[in-house]
Formats: sequence, C-alpha cells, structure tokens
Amino acid sequence: MFTKIKTYLQSTYDELVNKVSWPTWSELQNSAVIVMVATFIIALVVFLMDISLKSIMEVIYGMFK
Repeated sequence: MFTKIKTYLQSTYDELVNKVSWPTWSELQNSAVIVMVATFIIALVVFLMDISLKSIMEVIYGMFK
C-alpha cells in the first residue's frame, strides 16, 4: 500500500515539475487584467439588467394600485 502512495506522489511531483507549462509573470498579469475587465463588464451588465427590471416591475405594480 505504501509503495502505491509513494509511486503516486513521485509521479505527481514529476508531472508538476517536468510536464506542466507554468505561465510567465507577464502572462499571469495579462490574464489577471483580462479577468478583471471581464468581471467589471459582467457586473455592469447585471447592474443594468437589475435597474431595467426594477423599472419595469414598478410600472407593472403601479398599474394595480
């Protein structure tokens, strides 16, 4: 049982060190900027949808007063 665990850990370490391609610092920064911009755009779209649906619901509820 311990040999299986040891083999698993060795193969995991080997894969992380030798087979995984890690991004450079510049690539990581660019990706972070893209994620932040996309998050801002999505938040803005959700905010606009919320405001518009609120206005529509106020008109609908106002018809029944």
